[in-house]
Amino acid sequence: MTDPHDDDASRPADLPALQRRLAEFAAARNWQPYHTPKNLVAALAVEAAELQEIFQWLTPEESARVMGDPDTAHRVTDEVADVLAYLLQFCEVLGVDPLAALAEKIDRNEHRFPAPDPERSSGTPPRS
Repeated sequence: MTDPHDDDASRPADLPALQRRLAEFAAARNWQPYHTPKNLVAALAVEAAELQEIFQWLTPEESARVMGDPDTAHRVTDEVADVLAYLLQFCEVLGVDPLAALAEKIDRNEHRFPAPDPERSSGTPPRS
């Protein structure tokens, strides 16, 4: 059985555990004064732009194969990690549960954008 306090960074963790690790990392470096919502959302935008930069001039086909190149795949995973880290820190500072927020947003979008009627999308008229 895996020790939950093991420092193995490669092990999967849940979001609250990752948020705790990020908070502990920042606290150990006395970075909390800089982790304001404004600063964190700005850092999030910068990291998202760095992820976008990797794909900037790729064709759709090239972008679909980006993980096939080990160097580029490493850059993508690093930027994804940076984006997620800043998003989780932002959520922690503001008290937002990111999974609950996502579930609620999906629920709203399912009502706003209902799936097409399968009978209509197949060209068959709807039944009365």
